[in-house]
Amino acid sequence: MSGAGEQAPEAGAGQTGGRPAPEPPVGALSVDVPGLLAQLARSFALLLPVYALGYLGLSFSWVLLALGLLAWCRRSRGLKASRLCRALALLEDEERVVRLGVRACDLPAWVHFPDTERAEWLNKTVKHMWPFICQFVEKLFRETIEPAVRGANTHLSTFSFTKVDVGQQPLRVNGVKVYTENVDKRQIILDLQISFVGNCEIDLEIKRYFCRAGVKSIQIHGTMRVILEPLIGDMPLVGALSIFFLRKPLLEINWTGLTNLLDIPGLNGLSDTIILDIISNYLVLPNRITVPLVSEVQIAQLRFPVPKGVLRIHFIEAQDLQGKDTYLKGLVKGKSDPYGIIRVGNQIFQSKVIKENLSPKWNEVYEALVYEHPGQELEIELFDEDPDKDDFLGSLMIDLIEVEKERLLDEWFTLDEVPRGKLHLKLEWLTLMPDASNLDKVLMDIRADKDQANDGLSSALLILYLDSARNLPNNPLDFNPGVLKKAAVQRALKSGKKMNSSPNPLVQMSVGHKARESKIRYKTSEPVWEENFTFFVHNPKRQDLEVEVKDEQHQCSLGSLRVPLSQLLASDDMAMNQRFHLSNSGPNSTLKMKLALRVLHLEKQERPADHQHSAQVKRPSVSKGGRNTPVTSQASASPGTSGSSTALSTPVTGGGDKPAVEEKAQRELDRSSSSLLASPSHTSVKEPTPSIASDVSLPIATQELRQRLRQLENGTTLGQSPLGQIQLTIRHSSQRNKLIVVVHSCRNLIAFSEDGSDPYVRMYLLPDKRRSGRRKTHVSKKTLNPVFDQSFDFSVSLPEVQRRTLDVAVKNSGGFLSKDKGLLGKVLVALASEELTKGWTQWYDLTEDGARPQLVT
Repeated sequence: MSGAGEQAPEAGAGQTGGRPAPEPPVGALSVDVPGLLAQLARSFALLLPVYALGYLGLSFSWVLLALGLLAWCRRSRGLKASRLCRALALLEDEERVVRLGVRACDLPAWVHFPDTERAEWLNKTVKHMWPFICQFVEKLFRETIEPAVRGANTHLSTFSFTKVDVGQQPLRVNGVKVYTENVDKRQIILDLQISFVGNCEIDLEIKRYFCRAGVKSIQIHGTMRVILEPLIGDMPLVGALSIFFLRKPLLEINWTGLTNLLDIPGLNGLSDTIILDIISNYLVLPNRITVPLVSEVQIAQLRFPVPKGVLRIHFIEAQDLQGKDTYLKGLVKGKSDPYGIIRVGNQIFQSKVIKENLSPKWNEVYEALVYEHPGQELEIELFDEDPDKDDFLGSLMIDLIEVEKERLLDEWFTLDEVPRGKLHLKLEWLTLMPDASNLDKVLMDIRADKDQANDGLSSALLILYLDSARNLPNNPLDFNPGVLKKAAVQRALKSGKKMNSSPNPLVQMSVGHKARESKIRYKTSEPVWEENFTFFVHNPKRQDLEVEVKDEQHQCSLGSLRVPLSQLLASDDMAMNQRFHLSNSGPNSTLKMKLALRVLHLEKQERPADHQHSAQVKRPSVSKGGRNTPVTSQASASPGTSGSSTALSTPVTGGGDKPAVEEKAQRELDRSSSSLLASPSHTSVKEPTPSIASDVSLPIATQELRQRLRQLENGTTLGQSPLGQIQLTIRHSSQRNKLIVVVHSCRNLIAFSEDGSDPYVRMYLLPDKRRSGRRKTHVSKKTLNPVFDQSFDFSVSLPEVQRRTLDVAVKNSGGFLSKDKGLLGKVLVALASEELTKGWTQWYDLTEDGARPQLVT
């Protein structure tokens, strides 16, 4: 059989249909034409970029850069896949993986903490319920999320989910901690260490644009708090259930389709950050999801509880830090450029950078809200600023329960996870008082009873619950001034929007220089927000709450109101819950809000002279780089430069050791008046958080600036304009509905180096300090008398601009990676003038903090 099979081809080759087949010509070759064309196409695709670079005369470095980026992308995707495989292996056989050896940071929480218990019964229950949970999630995506996305925009009318598969791996609870101390008797608090590693497939499609995208795996790890309150005597025994994350969870997503571009290094971190910010708006403290179980529960009070207290953090100084900067490839040891990152829950502050100093003095003050102090800590990390990656200088974690017990801590703490280093902190626990009996004393302590500033150390906390609005005008232009009406009509005609359509209202609120903004409610004249906001108040006797309802669609005002905070001082329980009538709006337009004012009081406890206290300092179980050892250390004595063991109780200026100097620095620190802004949502951008007692308004920074003035010669005497002057033209255009600012020039600026300065001008229209509201001139190189002649405009109406302040700062650029960056001077121009429509051109004196600008004729 095999022989016949072998001869069959030969017989078939010689005959075709009974006739001999033509023999191939001598020398003919069998060529795979498709394969050859494919090989030529690949070679052409590889050589075309090289040829294009040579033809355009560009450097060959672009090819190397492209190859490096390609290798980086492949390496990043490979690392992400390996992490996913390790996590899946841990879920499938935890015992085997632990025995083989797993990193400590991957171990569940019950391994590290004796008060955290395993919850295998709960994991088995969730595993049994998982198919039904997946059905619920799919129903949620298709019946709730998909119609909402389609209705959000006409371009998304063909949006649909083509596949929703959450995966076979259920959510896992790695540990449960139940709090039994320092909690209310009518509540139960549980912390769940959750971990979800899902090989899910969620695909979506927009048929109109032939766009497909999706997610193929998700990892999320974090601590979720569950609060059962209030406990009641009737079934179901629990009034409501509240769920939230104590801090942002760790998130990692693998994309598919068009969104696969988000896996490119640089974009993957940005996309995860944006998604985490969205999660934070709903599920990260102070935001929470509250599910009522009985109808009598006050849901608003549970969703937006009053903070337990306010933590005032005096970030003073450090000593004996490590020198991380090196030169000549490590042969020469240098110093460090230290800065600190302070975290309280989801609130993050970043201090300024002190250049080349192992004993830096920051003298900055921050204030943070504390909602859940059981389980919430003060976390501080010090870093050395570098152009590429910042070096770690030490960390510290302090239990806030200890701070609440002591009320006041002023100590030196030994930094953890580093060989040496100490940090000096002053921590104050401020209690929220519902009456104004202690307000005068608080104002006197923070020096707010005499100065006229609207920001600085806070004396009170304003809690605002924004409920809803009624009868907002569908045509808001009928209730605005003629100039605003004309400008808004022109904008609406250009954009093609209907003027009689329902508005998209949002609410902007401000107290002093602190501004907040609500979410947008689309196409409704009776919006419901149900959002909570807090404002730190410097002096409630003098400050007002300003509220304005705006239409995001037509970019115009729907009404406004002003509430003097002094009214709350005279109200019962310092609270108001009512509907406020809106001015410049419809005849029946109202805004419902609940306002509550609480005085921040520091309760000083009487203690014996021999009382010794120490804050509980500990480390988390999972931290960066596998740092996981819990440590309890005592606050140490001051590492004084002269070998003294006496702890300093006040911030010092570094100019001497006399007690008088220390007392003077403390008094000036308490009188400082720079603004406290909202904490950034993440610290990927190295921008220091403005401190209440830092930046240019810090007296110590002012002294340094004045010392520089004495050393540098800028052509003026110290009594005249020591920081120089700036010439501005300020005018409001009624036709364009814009504030126009022309920056002409500066003169007699101070020099940052022997070659002079590289000045430029930065402007904000307070209280708006967003990046989109910033205006900057070009940089003038090596001059103390720059000429700019640049015009800028701010889109703002005349009634609104008269409530604003123009913040103008002259800064030194210093070039790329230069250390000569800094402030040259500042001026704050109040715009509440009747001459604003005519305009004026004036010289302004630059000062350290912009206060009390003087016009120069």
